[in-house]
Amino acid sequence: MRRHGSLEKDEEVNKAAWEAARGALTGAARWGIYAGVLGAAAYAFSPIYRGLTIQFKVYLQMSGMAVGSMIEADRRMLAYERKIRAEKRIARDAEVWKRYKMDFEESAAQRGGREGAAAKGKE
Repeated sequence: MRRHGSLEKDEEVNKAAWEAARGALTGAARWGIYAGVLGAAAYAFSPIYRGLTIQFKVYLQMSGMAVGSMIEADRRMLAYERKIRAEKRIARDAEVWKRYKMDFEESAAQRGGREGAAAKGKE
């Protein structure tokens, strides 16, 4: 169980949070541009959109930005999680391979010692 304030010291959690925040900012900007272009097109071609209040137009713009920030933050978090899991899997496999290699070298050294002693005994 985590103690109060312990997340401040957890580097992996902080990196994940910053990655999500960057995703949220880029998603809000990207989707905000898309919503702005759609709003401009709607203003040019739709008398219904032109008749809406400025508050509702701002709400529509901000809704697009909020949805975009959530989608992009989630996408970035999932990509970051996949990357971290892959790095951990590679490190775990490297450790297993290292232990296997050490065991193999030890058993080869033991066999070599026994074979050398047997060869000396035959002479």
